[in-house]
Amino acid sequence: MNIISSNIQNFNMTYSGTGRRKTSIARVRLIPGSGKLTINGLSGESYLQFSPNYLRICWAPLTLLGLNKEYDISVKAEGGGLTGQADAIRLGLARALCTINPDNRSTLKSQGLLSRDSRIKERKKYGLRKARKAPQYSKR
Repeated sequence: MNIISSNIQNFNMTYSGTGRRKTSIARVRLIPGSGKLTINGLSGESYLQFSPNYLRICWAPLTLLGLNKEYDISVKAEGGGLTGQADAIRLGLARALCTINPDNRSTLKSQGLLSRDSRIKERKKYGLRKARKAPQYSKR
C-alpha cells in the first residue's frame, strides 16, 4: 500500500505559495502541466481583463526562469483590486518556485520578486478629511 501511495504522490506534485499586496491575498498552486493560468475558476486572461501589463506581472517569475510551459497555475485571489492581486500572484508564484528548487531563490531574489511590498493605505485620522488632508484653514 505504501508503494502505491508514494507513486500517487509523485504524480500529484503540487507546490504552493502565498502572496500578499495591499489588501489582496493570493494562494497560488503550481501543478506540472502545459502552462495554463486559472484565477478563481476563470482563465487568467479573462480574469485580468486581457491586460498585457497584469499578465506580464503574473508570468514574471516563470519567464525569468524559463518555465512558461512547464506548470499549470491555479490561484485563489481575494481582496483589493486587479493591481494588488496581480502583484500578490507574482509573489505567491515566486515563493512556490522556491519550494520546487531552492536554486531558483537567488535568481528570483536578485530581480526583487521575493520581496513583499508592505505599502498599505494609511488610516484616516480624526479632525482630518483623509489620512493627511486637513480642512481648509480660515484665518477669521
